[in-house]
Amino acid sequence: MRIAVVGAGVSGLVAAWILQREHEVTLFEAGDRPGGHANTVEVEIAGRTHAVDVGFIVYNETTYPNFTEILRRLEIRTKPSDMSFGLRCDRTGIEWASPTLSAVFAQPRNLLRPAFRRMLGDALRFHREARELVAMDDEKATLGEWLCGRDYSREFVELYAIPMGAAIWSADPGGILDFPAVSFARFFANHGLLERPSPIQWRTIEGGSRCYVDAIAARLRGGIRLATPVDAVRRNAVGVELATRGGDIHAFDRVVLATHSDQSLAMLEDATPLERHVLSSVRYEENELVLHTDASILPRARRARASWNYRTPRERTERVAVTYDMNRLQGIRSAEPLLVTLNPDAAVDPARVLHRETVHHPIFDTTAMRAQRILAEREPRNHTHLCGAWTGYGFHEDGVRSALAVARAFRLEL
Repeated sequence: MRIAVVGAGVSGLVAAWILQREHEVTLFEAGDRPGGHANTVEVEIAGRTHAVDVGFIVYNETTYPNFTEILRRLEIRTKPSDMSFGLRCDRTGIEWASPTLSAVFAQPRNLLRPAFRRMLGDALRFHREARELVAMDDEKATLGEWLCGRDYSREFVELYAIPMGAAIWSADPGGILDFPAVSFARFFANHGLLERPSPIQWRTIEGGSRCYVDAIAARLRGGIRLATPVDAVRRNAVGVELATRGGDIHAFDRVVLATHSDQSLAMLEDATPLERHVLSSVRYEENELVLHTDASILPRARRARASWNYRTPRERTERVAVTYDMNRLQGIRSAEPLLVTLNPDAAVDPARVLHRETVHHPIFDTTAMRAQRILAEREPRNHTHLCGAWTGYGFHEDGVRSALAVARAFRLEL
């Protein structure tokens, strides 16, 4: 069978790798490199070159079992990573971080702030009650409704719940409270965030995520057609036709759309009402990503600095502001700090910017979650298969899991 896979992110790469065992596979990628959100950028600092991940960074062997197995089969070397959370609130001046008690009280005056102490108490209560929420499996209540109904403090909402959710999903802080409460709690539970200390050891790929991308790409017999956008997908009685940029037409028996849901919908010239509903139900957040060396954007108190550093600006904004410390996350030793910031606005010195790009992240509100359930219950039709990290929580394991679901439709396993 001749199969086209559109999109060379993690889902498309894994799907093509597995499907080629028994089929003739052609992988199309609109960009000039494979990997999607797995993107490693090389920068030179004081005469040394460093490979910095500006998209996918870390995984763990507990909640990423399929991705872990892929790395094992590819013989990709990994190492432990440091996962910690820090916050800088420019509106209140409050700063704190998660790793240790001294980091929580990086500002000693927080000991004297009743609101801060209540926030900590609510955080401990959330860790208990979130487990009960997961057990109830109630998909109706939003996170905002659930927190309000249990009298969680405003400080907990603004200094813990919203920052954590916005940082995890790279989402608009104002929309986090619209997330389904059970999905929010389930993610925390599955990733060891409700336990102290966390039983999960996070890891990162030595040399950057490009190592696994290159390893899969080298194993694809049909290669990857880079810089070849697919403008249209047309289905017929016997298969599909793909129209690529420039007007070329390619005929296949099946197509696997491994792109963002909105991109898949834009390609389908004859989308069914159900396809249109599912694919249009997942919205995306546009974020500006900047790799730089300006440490002034981090919390002022050094003990409040962490691997993930959330910043609440003085004026409310619709875009998340979070800085990833790549020295901590990837174990990079460099003469200057290597930081990746989403939406820095004017906070980063332009002279210290090393790389800049625009990225898009799915928004997992109630509408998106309902669409995911519809897709999971639907058998592939019209010679078309849909996959991507957007079918889960938006992370690498979700992308792999969706690719494996496509493979199973062809009676193939990892």
